[in-house]
Amino acid sequence: MIKQPAIQVNSEIGTLREVLLHRPGAEIENITPDTMERLLFDDIPFLKNAQAEHDAFADLLRERGAEVVYIEQLLAECLQSADTRIAFIKRYLEEHHYTTGTVAQEMQKYLQTLSVKDLVQTIYAGIRRDALDLKHTSLDEVAGTAAEDPFLMDPLPNAYFTRDPQASTGNGMTINHMTYAARQPESLITEFVMAHHPRFSQRVPIWLDRNQDNRIEGGDELVLNEHTLAIGISQRTSSKAVQTLAEHLFASPDSQIDTIMAVEIPHNHAMMHLDTVFTMVNTDQFTVFPGIMDDAGKMNINLLRANNQGEVVLEHRDNLKRTLLEVLNLDDLDLIETGNGDPINAAREQWNDGSNNLAIAPGEVVTYDRNYISIQLMREHGITVHEIKSSELSRGRGGARCMSQPLWRDELN
Repeated sequence: MIKQPAIQVNSEIGTLREVLLHRPGAEIENITPDTMERLLFDDIPFLKNAQAEHDAFADLLRERGAEVVYIEQLLAECLQSADTRIAFIKRYLEEHHYTTGTVAQEMQKYLQTLSVKDLVQTIYAGIRRDALDLKHTSLDEVAGTAAEDPFLMDPLPNAYFTRDPQASTGNGMTINHMTYAARQPESLITEFVMAHHPRFSQRVPIWLDRNQDNRIEGGDELVLNEHTLAIGISQRTSSKAVQTLAEHLFASPDSQIDTIMAVEIPHNHAMMHLDTVFTMVNTDQFTVFPGIMDDAGKMNINLLRANNQGEVVLEHRDNLKRTLLEVLNLDDLDLIETGNGDPINAAREQWNDGSNNLAIAPGEVVTYDRNYISIQLMREHGITVHEIKSSELSRGRGGARCMSQPLWRDELN
């Protein structure tokens, strides 16, 4: 069906050629102490430094041969079409529950008067209450929009973690139903870009769309090889979503995936996604936070495959290393423990995304400079490590893998 693929991601480690990023913008400065919790932040980054750190990250990816594509630019190019712009504004307001009444009408009017550039910036930055004239709005309508809140529409400060709203797999993509309201609009942006941008329209099979009830996020989706996914059962991804995705992938003639390795991890903020505790860095090397396993390397794992009748069947496993050897058909592999396995160092560096490494080629990764023990250990294990600054970006609780969505990787030999 797809003659000229727009996406090619058949591994975690193939040389990175195209990658989707979002440069942090005004949305970061629109976090306040009162809104931090609902916006999923533990602190407020300093925007100027966060942008400088992110620009250096993007420059490094370019220097290593990747084209950097910004999601906000793709959205702006889609919204040049008046029909698409009207449809997007309508959907965006609907998802924020602005459908009828004066406030909804004023919001729609305000957004439609903006230039495309200002509209895109506003979608990310949010809409402050004082941007609209609500003097004549009824008391009921004002009360219904939480009158004490300075925002009629929240900002999207998590958007620089482009890994999560979608996930590239093979020549297709999942467009994700995200767990928290603070992030759900991000995948609406992806949906419009995939549907309307000429770079992707009619060229990307959607394995799972966002218009289903089960939560799933891209940080839990790892492409181990062209036939195998590892997916975290986590705070942000449910077992029902994995089951549904397996059914779609196994049934699609456009998909090569025949095995899903569902890995259960603790459901908490420190380990919100699988890639915060486990990443693939070479054909036979992985970084792992030891806190997800017991001393014998055991944890709860299920392999999902299709039987002869096309039904998804589960096979239970309990050892991470042995299961990886099985699904990857390897004789041995190297598990590199975050923080060298020390109970203090490992926990600190995992919190600061020491396990969240972005492979840009086999045995070559990008990671935060602050995790110096994990970096030294990876180098001792033969991994080439590129360090990026992390004073402000890390305050959002996501590292180099979280901040990047590969669109094209070279195939492995």
